Amino acid sequence: MRSIDLTEIRELPLFTDMADDNFEQLMRGAYLQNFPPQVELISEGDHSDFLHIVVEGSVELFASWNNRETTMATVRPISAFILAAALKDAPCLMSARTLEKAKLILLPAVDVRAVFEIDNSFARAVVTELAQCYRGVIKSTKNLKLRTSIERLANQLIKLHVRSGGLLEFSLNVEKKRLASYLGMTPENLSRAFKTLQAYGVIIDGQNVKLTDIQSLKDLAKPTALIDDPKS
Repeated sequence: MRSIDLTEIRELPLFTDMADDNFEQLMRGAYLQNFPPQVELISEGDHSDFLHIVVEGSVELFASWNNRETTMATVRPISAFILAAALKDAPCLMSARTLEKAKLILLPAVDVRAVFEIDNSFARAVVTELAQCYRGVIKSTKNLKLRTSIERLANQLIKLHVRSGGLLEFSLNVEKKRLASYLGMTPENLSRAFKTLQAYGVIIDGQNVKLTDIQSLKDLAKPTALIDDPKS
């Protein structure tokens, strides 16, 4: 692994405070790998031998049941995923696949568990990371259960608006089918929701979104920090 990759990993909150010797032990068995798009990295229900860290590209976390599939989250650099499964040596509750060409660092799960036992700073960071993930799950559940599909889409557009730095014109950066799945909608419902939002100043053209009345959209969406996180 390149030293620049190790430096970037070291700066992640998960690893930044751990002892140098323990970090070196954790990285000793790690390796960097490039993956093409649409490669399944983890299968739901399987035990994973590695903790995955996305360095470049993006990874979709998804789940399936009874011939139905849904997008759970998109992981972007630099972030780790399946931490809980790796730590507990438990079956993965989600599958993972690359959305585009991606570069990942794979850390042996057995080493993650070993270092967790001996490094207090790493253990605290793991607890903090898992607590943040738990809060993210609660927010996502509230979003799905308390809001209509139109309100969910409106808040997603406001999130993209904030993430773009306040631009009123930006790209969805995701297939509409995947966006619909993430928001708990069918593609047909998503299309109808976009048409409904035209009355609130939303113009959609392929992947391009233009907001002509941001205040009207916010009045409909009613974003709140108790549900919404612009970084997610």
